Amino acid sequence: MPATSPTDGNPGDTGDPLAGLHDALLAWLPTQRWFPAKGRVVAGLRTVSHAVVSAPGETPTVEHAVIGVSFADAADTGGSTEERYQLVLGVQASPPADVEYAVIGRRGEDVVYDGLADGRISRLFLSLITENATRGPLRFVAEPDTEAPIVGPGRPLIGEQSNSSVIYGERAIMKLFRRATAGLNPDLELHRALGRQGSHEVAPLLGAIEGEIDGEPMTVAMLQTYASNSADGWSMAAASVRDLLAEADLRADEVGGDFAGEAHRIGKTVAAVHLELAAALGTHPLDARGASEIEEWMLERLDRAAAAVPGVAEQREAIAAVLRGVSAAEPSTLQRIHGDLHLGQELRTPTGWLVIDFEGEPSKSLADRVRPDSPMRDVAAMLRSFDYAAFHQLSEWEQSADDPDPQLERRAQEWADRNRSAFCDGYAEATGTDPRESPELLRAYELDKAVYEVLYETRNRPSWVSIPLRSMRRLLTPAGRGER
Repeated sequence: MPATSPTDGNPGDTGDPLAGLHDALLAWLPTQRWFPAKGRVVAGLRTVSHAVVSAPGETPTVEHAVIGVSFADAADTGGSTEERYQLVLGVQASPPADVEYAVIGRRGEDVVYDGLADGRISRLFLSLITENATRGPLRFVAEPDTEAPIVGPGRPLIGEQSNSSVIYGERAIMKLFRRATAGLNPDLELHRALGRQGSHEVAPLLGAIEGEIDGEPMTVAMLQTYASNSADGWSMAAASVRDLLAEADLRADEVGGDFAGEAHRIGKTVAAVHLELAAALGTHPLDARGASEIEEWMLERLDRAAAAVPGVAEQREAIAAVLRGVSAAEPSTLQRIHGDLHLGQELRTPTGWLVIDFEGEPSKSLADRVRPDSPMRDVAAMLRSFDYAAFHQLSEWEQSADDPDPQLERRAQEWADRNRSAFCDGYAEATGTDPRESPELLRAYELDKAVYEVLYETRNRPSWVSIPLRSMRRLLTPAGRGER
């Protein structure tokens, strides 16, 4: 049986198989797109768990590890003192040239590298899922009544941010969840639930890798059918806005790249997902207690943003008044939702739209991400995404954000309004309920999302912060309308 080596992570502890690699890991982590703590002050690293996945004598040696990264600035930033991440490591004396870019460092006479860069390792993981194998604490599980594709090695998917994926011959994709969290990952949980409903709005689930952390179950990775020949909604929407801004006189509905038809289809797709999740996992009424809890989450986020962004602090009371509209809203229901929906989470295939990445909002704890919420949160998030698509493209055209071109602003606004409306029309057509008929609830959720965006952009992409600030001002008008 392959060895398992949990450890307290003391670098001087010879029982820690990664002890000699800690310094190299601390230098390597900030260079990875999926590592979100860039710029924070790292205090140290420890090995939380370690297991050998490959059989004795196999080359390369394949290891799975969970590392804990501690931060000295946690008290100042309000962040956690430790964040945990999953690694798949390849270890051998002379790795092939095509994985040189993924080298982390040396351990004794061996080179250690990110194993997902090695096709031999990704092929091994696919084989183990197909076989329903167990390697140490890791369980490789094929989804019932499915057949994993028999293909060659996987190739890393370039450009991901929070996780890492490999693609197998345009037929399957395996996603490694970089954040190590106890509990069933919502992405895996909700795909299983939607699969039981026979959903056509998500890619079929093929299998998973499951493990343990702190004595509790942990989702390591999931395997799905790959949506080949697809395009993401953000890219398509951005191209549509570019087409409109390039035209001097045509309206949005007259431009060849008009996106409204797709926005309508996305609305129907999101609605179908909501209906299927409700059927699979149930609903319950949004009562006074539930509304109070939602408002409390929103106000806590508002206070964090107000502490960091003067523009939010100045309007804190006005924002809070809108957020309290959750309690004033008409009766609604709570259920499991996507939780982090935007145009980048939608894939256009030759046959329709698919929804991806059901992990929920990254800044929330797992308990908060799996807590039932109003479907209006997903609807509001999509409306915010249409605004982002329009005004991000406008910022690319503008030479100065301080002196915007009024005509370009009107055209960007025209695009956003047209596609927001088309999305709501599609959603209403599928559910029989128009989100615009609950204006207080929709406005509260949209403003809560804008507050989150202002804080995120301030910390990560300051050049984009004008986009949510603009929408925040619009949402603070008496009816939540007017100029954005």
